Amino acid sequence: MVFECFGAKKKVVIAMAHIGALPGAPLYDADGGLDKLIEGVLADVEKLQAGGVDAIMFGNENDRPYVFKGSPASIAAMSAIVQAVKPSLKVPFGVNYLWDPVATVAIGAVTGASFVREIFTGLFASDMGLWEPNCAEAARLRHDLKRDDMKMLFNINAEFAHSLDQRPIELRAKSAVFSSIADAILVSGPITGQPADQSHLQKVAETVKDVPIFANTGVNIDNIRDIFSVASGVVIGTHFKVDGNTWNAVEQARVSRFMDVVNSIR
Repeated sequence: MVFECFGAKKKVVIAMAHIGALPGAPLYDADGGLDKLIEGVLADVEKLQAGGVDAIMFGNENDRPYVFKGSPASIAAMSAIVQAVKPSLKVPFGVNYLWDPVATVAIGAVTGASFVREIFTGLFASDMGLWEPNCAEAARLRHDLKRDDMKMLFNINAEFAHSLDQRPIELRAKSAVFSSIADAILVSGPITGQPADQSHLQKVAETVKDVPIFANTGVNIDNIRDIFSVASGVVIGTHFKVDGNTWNAVEQARVSRFMDVVNSIR
C-alpha cells in the first residue's frame, strides 16, 4: 500500500516544495545558478517540516511554459537540487517533473524518492499542445532501475488540459489501476490552486476500491474537512504560500494552522 511511504499514516498531507526555474526554462536565473535554487527550496522545506506536514514533493512548477520531454540539463539540475536538500529532510519525499513521466521516474529513482507523481495515462488537449504520456516507458524504467518500491501516484485529470478520452473520470481511474499499476489516484481541478470537483472525488472513491484517492489541487483550510470525508490524502502547494499565491515562498504560519485542523480531523 502507498501508505507505507508515510509511516502508515492515514489522511496524508503531501506538501509541494516548488523549485525555482531550472536551466533552460525562460525564468531561469543564470546568475544565481543552482546555489540560489537550493537556497530557496531549502527555506521552503524548513517551513513545511516545522509546520508538521507528512511528506514533501519536489516539483518544477516554475519551468512554465511546461514541456513534455525534459532536457538533459534540467533533469540533471533537478536531480542535483533534490540530492542537495536530502540531508535536511525529516519526512518522506517524492518528485514530479512537469510534464514528463519518464523524467519524473528517473529523478525519483536516482535520488531515492519514496514516490513520484505525474500524468501517466490518457490523451489530452492542453495549453502546451497535444499531450500523450508514456506510462509504459515510465513503469519499465522504474523496474529497470530496481525501484519497484517507489510508488507511482497517477494524476488522472490534468490541470491546464482537457481529456480527449470521453469515458467518465471514475472509469478512467479504474482502468489506470487495472492496466497501469497505479499506487494511488489523484484528482485535480482545472488549474493549479483550484479545487477538484467534489463529485469527481466521490465517484472515483466509490469506483476505485483498491488504491487510495488523493485530492491534487486547490486544497485549503476551508475545504479540507469535506475533502477528507472522501479522500485518503491531499497534495497541497498554493495554500501554504504567502497570500495563497502559488509563486510566493512558503509561510510557516499557514502550514501550522492547516495541520492543526488536519490533526483534529485525524
